[in-house]
Amino acid sequence: MIKNQNFGFTLVETIVVVAIFGMVMLAVSGFIIIIYRAQNFNFEQSVAINEARRGVEVMVKEIREAGTAENGSYVIEKAEDNEFVFYSDIDNDDSMERIRYFLGPTARTGVMIDDCVTLIDGGSCGVSFSDFLTGALESASVKINIEGDLGAGNEYVNVTADGFQLTSGICQSFCVDCAGAWEGTTTLDATNYAMDGAVQFIADASSRVDNICDWEDQNHAMKARFEFSWTETAVGTQTDFNKGVIEPEGWPPQYPEDKEEITVLSYYVRNTTPVFRYFDKDGAEITGLPARPEETTLMRVYLKVNVDMNRAPNDFELESDAQIRNLKTNL
Repeated sequence: MIKNQNFGFTLVETIVVVAIFGMVMLAVSGFIIIIYRAQNFNFEQSVAINEARRGVEVMVKEIREAGTAENGSYVIEKAEDNEFVFYSDIDNDDSMERIRYFLGPTARTGVMIDDCVTLIDGGSCGVSFSDFLTGALESASVKINIEGDLGAGNEYVNVTADGFQLTSGICQSFCVDCAGAWEGTTTLDATNYAMDGAVQFIADASSRVDNICDWEDQNHAMKARFEFSWTETAVGTQTDFNKGVIEPEGWPPQYPEDKEEITVLSYYVRNTTPVFRYFDKDGAEITGLPARPEETTLMRVYLKVNVDMNRAPNDFELESDAQIRNLKTNL
């Protein structure tokens, strides 16, 4: 007698196979994510190291060619642990620029822009900005532009930030109905509302602002544009390594500090020891601050770079010496 044989899977077997397949796919996906994150981190670390290396190479070249300032000031103006100021013709224009290399947080700025519109009489609309901070907020402001049925004294817009009134009466005067262009421009301080890295602005039109305008959005009552800008500085052990340049101006030549142009050479410097060390003509290290500018003939720079202190690879350490060639005629 021939028995029927069932070669199919039972429900339990199917569930087991699906579960095993799911766990395998989960493990593979996790592995892929880990590999991707590692590659991304290694790339960021490589970029940070190359930026720091290029910055130091340029700095060493500029220091070697340092000379007397256009106003007669000595070659070295300041020689501190984390700040070095000297004069050098870095752009080959036969004029000595004031060069400042320094460690410390510099102001970083950012801008976000968003619009909103209300289509109903006396309506309101809002925008939100978030996740914009990577450091400590220094200041924030918002520029507001309005457009709509805003040609009469009882047609205006009030603005709030996180529920608190920021200003009132925008376009209560000097605006026209359905201008077809932004008007009523107002810039306001928003620092207190942006400290947590998120802020919401709402534009609230008065009841007489009607939906009669036809510009981009048909029959709208009011459109509002918010240009949010902020300034922040780095926090924690992450510190910027910066370069400042001032061109000489006027006669007699001066170096106005408010004209200094600052660029960031590396965002990920983790120094716990001084960036700069100074040595005299006999090779002895100069530790006294008052003596450094006059006695220094060689400067040593040391940078420790790491994108993320909590992940491998370890810190990349960069060290280089710069001999100031033109000091012989100044000593």
